[in-house]
Amino acid sequence: MSAEQLAGLSDLFVVAAVLLYIFGMIGFAIELAFGRARADKAAVAAKQPVLVGASGEAPSSEAASGEGALAEAAPAVGDSGSPGWAVRAGQVALGLAWLGWAANLTAIVTRGLAADRWPWGNMYEFVVAISFAAVTAFLGTQVRHNVRFLGPFVMVTAALGLGLAVRVFYTAAGPVVPALNSYWIAIHVTAAILASGLMTLAGVSGVLYLMRGDGVSRLPARADLERVAHRAIVFAFPVWTFAVIAGALWADRAWGRYWGWDPKEVWSFITWVAYAAYLHARATAGWRGKSTTIVQLVAFGCLLFNLIGVNIFIDGLHSYADVD
Repeated sequence: MSAEQLAGLSDLFVVAAVLLYIFGMIGFAIELAFGRARADKAAVAAKQPVLVGASGEAPSSEAASGEGALAEAAPAVGDSGSPGWAVRAGQVALGLAWLGWAANLTAIVTRGLAADRWPWGNMYEFVVAISFAAVTAFLGTQVRHNVRFLGPFVMVTAALGLGLAVRVFYTAAGPVVPALNSYWIAIHVTAAILASGLMTLAGVSGVLYLMRGDGVSRLPARADLERVAHRAIVFAFPVWTFAVIAGALWADRAWGRYWGWDPKEVWSFITWVAYAAYLHARATAGWRGKSTTIVQLVAFGCLLFNLIGVNIFIDGLHSYADVD
């Protein structure tokens, strides 16, 4: 198969991935919308007055938090309290998400074969890869924990990312600038993409946390959303740290210095500091809930600006967006 045919095949698989993600989003949304709602138990526990009985003993923690009655009245989405057809819609959506993931992966592989290089040398390829990494983070988490409640939001994020790549960042397959012709692209950029995918999953969870009210809702409990975000960042942070270090080593090979205060380098460091502040706040200061979620979302905003804004709006040695 010629390079042109492989490039065309890659483009088709990107379109297929977008469609599969959209249909998956619809299925996940049906399960979320028509499943049974539940209360945020932590919020209920905080508001429930503690009563002392005739025996002089306070009620058990379960009774004080109101979990017993509310858990039965409003079971979680995807459990036995949801209609069977809604649960099946979620299961079908999960299958579509896996098919979209496979199409996304195939698009990346065929793009690399068409260009005869590592397939993230410009913004188009980078955004396609980050969309893939975000879905990978979601599906990988789903293997161990039921997080289908994140499905509609991760799928729409991935579909929008691929749509943005095709409509705004598209670049024909071809060679890259000499500075990118290095094995370091497979080390540095791969680590950055993996960390970015996990941080995107955390960002989606953080946005949902702020959207979720205290009462009964079809969104998951805030504690569950915060737990997903924290675990994703705990794994992503050392990977991002490695990506920054690998970038400095690559810079020394390419330009003869480890650090030159290039805009990309500066914003990579700012992003690192922001996520370090989030982890420090949780581990040392004991912050939880809305305060740490806001810090996490500020860090996610830094990440997005570093990945997209710097490449488009700021000139520097890392300006490889190929966008007019």
